[in-house]
Amino acid sequence: MLKVKDIRRYLNEHLGEQYPSSELRSFQNWILEFLLDYSTADALMNAEKTLQEETINELERVVQLLVKSKPIQQIFGHAWFYGCKFSVNEHVLIPRPETEELVDWILKDDPNNKSLLDIGTGSGCISISIAMNSSVNVSSLDISENALLMAKENAKTLKTKIHFIHTDIMSDGVLNHLSQYDIIVSNPPYVLESDKQVMADNVIKYEPHLALFVPNENALKFYLKITDIACKTLKPGGILYFEIHELKGKEMVELLKNKGFTQIELKQDMQGKDRMIKALWNV
Repeated sequence: MLKVKDIRRYLNEHLGEQYPSSELRSFQNWILEFLLDYSTADALMNAEKTLQEETINELERVVQLLVKSKPIQQIFGHAWFYGCKFSVNEHVLIPRPETEELVDWILKDDPNNKSLLDIGTGSGCISISIAMNSSVNVSSLDISENALLMAKENAKTLKTKIHFIHTDIMSDGVLNHLSQYDIIVSNPPYVLESDKQVMADNVIKYEPHLALFVPNENALKFYLKITDIACKTLKPGGILYFEIHELKGKEMVELLKNKGFTQIELKQDMQGKDRMIKALWNV
């Protein structure tokens, strides 16, 4: 029978050739948390404890799905973001650490008592995290009804008040669904179709392509549209924030300049990559 201390060995035996050791450690922590409700300290204190048959069966199920490259966040139905647990499924992107940096930037700029629109909200991780940590009035928009259902579930679970909007930003009538805002933020699709060949299977097979990919020949299509929307819906002195492709920083600066934005600031993430940009609308 397997003991708590055997979980890491079991993962190495079945997944060691497929995943790096750092990821296996992460898997172990997820399994300890969700299958046993253990912290790392709990696991050390209970190292010799024999796993129940039910737990072993669930461990085997999890490993079989990991062999198929299914993200562990989808296996357990949750992802941690900005200190909170968000529900996720195949209809929304799994929140990334880089996006936490974008949220942190916005909060440090003090959005209190302002209105904010999150375009392409997905799981709602950006808008809900901002709402939980400020007095901002938040609206969240997505084209996907399934994504909005997940965002609404997260908003309810985390006790945040969000106004949800179901619409296609590329449609002619999108402005009919919108108001005037102090802040617009978006993490739109920006991964090139040509990047698919070098991306991990867990992303390609299991995360929504609708929220990921753009044509090679029109890489900034969503940024162009959202910027046009911002020009019509941002209040004077309003701020536009984007998460961006690491190789598109200079192009984004030029795009925003050409649209009349000022005080443009390009920000690098913790890995030193151009990942975020903000600009002031003062027209």
